Amino acid sequence: MRDVTQDAGEEMTYECFECGNIVVDPTTVGNCPECGGELRNRGMPIE
Repeated sequence: MRDVTQDAGEEMTYECFECGNIVVDPTTVGNCPECGGELRNRGMPIE
């Protein structure tokens, strides 16, 4: 496992598990605006 460093000012990107849509808006942390699917933070590794 590796440590993930995050900069509070860095723009976060999220990816939809359902449709693969990429969201580059840190205020949209919930559901995909395209399909309503669950989003994941692309900076965090998938286990």
